[in-house]
Amino acid sequence: MSETAKISAIEQHIIDFVTELRIKRQLTQADIAVILGVGRSFVNKVEDKRERAKYNVNHIDKLADHFGLSPKDFLPEKPNRYL
Repeated sequence: MSETAKISAIEQHIIDFVTELRIKRQLTQADIAVILGVGRSFVNKVEDKRERAKYNVNHIDKLADHFGLSPKDFLPEKPNRYL
């Protein structure tokens, strides 16, 4: 039986934002892994709701730089409650 890992709403927002950005730009998990300097399996674990892996502020900074965005673009407009 598989369970969803418990992460905060803000962490899930960031994961969803990066996943949508990846799909819109027609990139693979391996492409994101190269940008971040991590293995593809890390990105797979981040996007898998059963795993607890998540992006950190350094990852957000690298992605923002790569895509010409501000790190604050990865955050929700309003605070979220924890799941």
